[in-house]
Amino acid sequence: MSMNDPIADMLTRVRNANRAGHRRVDMPVAKLKVEIARILTENHFVHGYKVLDDGAHGVLRVYLKYTEDEKPVIRSLRRISRPGLRRYVGAQGMPKVRSGMGMAILSTSKGLMTDRQARQQRVGGEVIATVY
Repeated sequence: MSMNDPIADMLTRVRNANRAGHRRVDMPVAKLKVEIARILTENHFVHGYKVLDDGAHGVLRVYLKYTEDEKPVIRSLRRISRPGLRRYVGAQGMPKVRSGMGMAILSTSKGLMTDRQARQQRVGGEVIATVY
């Protein structure tokens, strides 16, 4: 089966595993997905991630994080820019997710980064997703 939007597939897998209460979720590996997992880990939305070798293409395993009362840390994970409608923002028009409580993941000329990092470096880019 051909997949048009692998990033949306990744976010959907994480959302579904979160709602089902799974401790980890596996997906096909790609450089952009690994970078998104790195950003989620650095910002404490997930415990971590591993890139596993399955003999073919590889697998990205993301370890999900829950609070003490077993509620998922990630409450919302939305794809903003998609193949049918790309969303770009300048350095001045950077979105604030939940008044700074969440974050936006942006693809910039300096690589993937959060909205806070993009504001500090004064760069704009494509808004990949929002998380809170």
